[in-house]
Amino acid sequence: MPQSLADLDFNLLKTLHVLLSEQQVTRAAQTLGRSQPAVSNALHRLREALDDDLLVRGAGGFTLTPRAEALKAPLREVMAIVETSVLKTTDFDPRSATDVLRISAPDRLTLAVVPSLAARLQRFAPKMSLDVTTADRSQALAMLNDERIDLLLGWSEDLPSHLKGELLYREPLLCVMRRGHPLAKARRRLSIDAVLSFPHVVVSATGGRTQIFDDLLATLGLRRRALVTVSNFTAIPRLLQDGDMVGVFTKLAARALVSSFGLEMRAIPAELGTVATHMVWQLRNDRNSAHVWLREQVRAVYRRLSRGA
Repeated sequence: MPQSLADLDFNLLKTLHVLLSEQQVTRAAQTLGRSQPAVSNALHRLREALDDDLLVRGAGGFTLTPRAEALKAPLREVMAIVETSVLKTTDFDPRSATDVLRISAPDRLTLAVVPSLAARLQRFAPKMSLDVTTADRSQALAMLNDERIDLLLGWSEDLPSHLKGELLYREPLLCVMRRGHPLAKARRRLSIDAVLSFPHVVVSATGGRTQIFDDLLATLGLRRRALVTVSNFTAIPRLLQDGDMVGVFTKLAARALVSSFGLEMRAIPAELGTVATHMVWQLRNDRNSAHVWLREQVRAVYRRLSRGA
């Protein structure tokens, strides 16, 4: 008798299933796409493992032993379960799916990316819905680890091995201000001294008074004056429209503010670098059809936005 399941691997069980069905080594070999000697060797191993002849010669050819007859139906059910539950993938149809897609993104991406992503859902997946959470890096990673979200947009530095990341876009920083602002009169790239000569409004989800731009300034030994700090972009249009404050935001967020609220934007020195946005997900969902579809929708949105459409 086998001492454990290790004595009967899946290939042996599959061979046994076919042998019991065909009741003949040659036909079993043809069905399995294997050589007759290989199937004969497998039958020998099965006989030793189960301590039963399984397939024996009878008056009209080969016949099954009582033990083999008893195994035939249960083994057929096991093979059916493996085929339907393990080997067969579940098709995902976005038009009939009713899933809630859960994403975490910093507020700059909520402003720039979410409207386009929502429009794609309405077009291609009318019964699905989108749940977007604004969170900083540590909060977002915790939610992804706990599977409270399906996808993280933002950062991917030093990811643990169970997460997978993909670069979506690198965008420059732009200075945003009201129409008629002194900086709006500049027709070329602003100097860093010009950008820092006015008070700033800062968006910081963590409640601090700094953001990416401040980190980039620090590398040059520079600082700006943060007159107002807010946790999201809701008040930004009004704050910029009513005075001489300026804001420095990533390109997509700046463009959304300009197109929606009649503001102006100007490029700032290129040496300040760019801001990278990554897409991060659980490695275990790498081939999940619904997750694969969601990630492709995000890529499609970024392809469109990066072309300036």
